[in-house]
Amino acid sequence: MKPGSAFYEASVQCLMQSSFFTDLDQHVVEEMVGRCRRETWKRRRLLPMEETWQRFHILLSGRVRLSRSNPDSGRMITLFLLGPGDPFCIFSLLDGKPHDVMLETLDDVSLLSLPMGEARQWLYDHPEFNRTLLPYLGQQMCALAGLAADLALHDTEARLARLILRHVDEPTQDHPVIPRLINDLSHESLAEMIGSVRVVVNRQLQHWKQAGIVDARRGHLEVEALQELEKRAEEFRH
Repeated sequence: MKPGSAFYEASVQCLMQSSFFTDLDQHVVEEMVGRCRRETWKRRRLLPMEETWQRFHILLSGRVRLSRSNPDSGRMITLFLLGPGDPFCIFSLLDGKPHDVMLETLDDVSLLSLPMGEARQWLYDHPEFNRTLLPYLGQQMCALAGLAADLALHDTEARLARLILRHVDEPTQDHPVIPRLINDLSHESLAEMIGSVRVVVNRQLQHWKQAGIVDARRGHLEVEALQELEKRAEEFRH
């Protein structure tokens, strides 16, 4: 993307505001954006990783879900839900190989991409980028470990509560809060993020709604009693 492009400055500002790039000098981010091309993908586009792993991607707008599925049962589990400023194909960036992950766009998205070979060279040429990459990888690994622990140690109610709380930014005890990224997802999508099924998630949300803990309706999720939800998050399976 050329510096004179209509999208260049907006792309730089988007990355500078993300947690992944915020500690990098602006000229490093500008150089990276200059190497990338801008792409737009339609909502609900499904892409197996073998179609995407040869390019490194950074979201500018919209959301992308990375998931695994069982071809026999059709069951699906969401591994990561990514938003603006997040990179993906990050594991292929490290080992240069495809991985068995399905990518789905939840919105119309815009993103930056560059060939994986160039992105891997970037790791060698810019050690300051590595200092940003390692903490992000640590967060990703912690997220996967948390998902595994939730599935093994918590019942469905606790897993759903913990999912919602992970997406609450700067929680307040005094006012209702809207979870980031997941507030308009379907109950089926929420179920796929906690290893459950739609009917169970729907029943649990309706129970919480009657108890005044959440306001849940089609295309909207809001936490009304944060402390009560936190209590539900700590209930271990007996």
